[in-house]
Amino acid sequence: MNRARVVFRSVLGVLGLATLSGFASAASTSQVVLVAGATGGTGKEVVTQAVAKGYSVRVLVRNEARAREVFGDSVQYVVGDVRDTAALDRAVAGATYVVSALGSNTRNDPTNKPEFIDYGAIKALAEAAGQHGIKQFVLVSSMGVTDKDNQLNKMFDNILIWKLKGEDALRASGVPYTVVRPGGLRDTPGGQGGIKALQGDPKVRGEIARADVATVCVNALGREAAVGKTFEIIGDPATTAVDWNTFYASLSADGSTANGE
Repeated sequence: MNRARVVFRSVLGVLGLATLSGFASAASTSQVVLVAGATGGTGKEVVTQAVAKGYSVRVLVRNEARAREVFGDSVQYVVGDVRDTAALDRAVAGATYVVSALGSNTRNDPTNKPEFIDYGAIKALAEAAGQHGIKQFVLVSSMGVTDKDNQLNKMFDNILIWKLKGEDALRASGVPYTVVRPGGLRDTPGGQGGIKALQGDPKVRGEIARADVATVCVNALGREAAVGKTFEIIGDPATTAVDWNTFYASLSADGSTANGE
């Protein structure tokens, strides 16, 4: 068996429903979560945790064979490109929730520019979500999106500017949403500390494990207190646990505080 698939399945064993402390009660398999960007670092973590929590997970991928090496038969597959509106329509139809961990990567594909992925694909995905009555769209964005002078914009084709436009397109779509803006992403195990939530896109430095970003996203699904809110997250080594009800309830809804949109 492919080693990646073995690792993925072993992770699911570790994340068994009985051991997911801090998670809400197990989800019904009738609730379908579409994960866009599923084969990326953060997307894989979202899929892992959503499957472990009991959701029926669907992934939109360009290469099913390659994705199957990671996810096996644990998810549903829709083959297509996020820049293809017909593919998005197929992927969203019948889903309950959407989680997007999409991110442009021109190093692997020069056509994957921020304008087309971080903005265009998010806008199209949000529109498809609205047409199909998606109950909640959770978007992984980034800290620093309101800082036009951020060095990342100079390095990566105005990536943060396009991410903010993607956020705004989601907000304008009318779909219930949650926008998560992580700090620097680490490929380290999750659950090693607490998670600090901020608002207003403050200019602070901080990092967070991709697995912890995924935990925030999956815990937001179906949680009314998370809807209509935009917030930044970084790791908090000073604490060890997260009370999710308090975590989301303590955040201000967009429009009621200066979130920097």
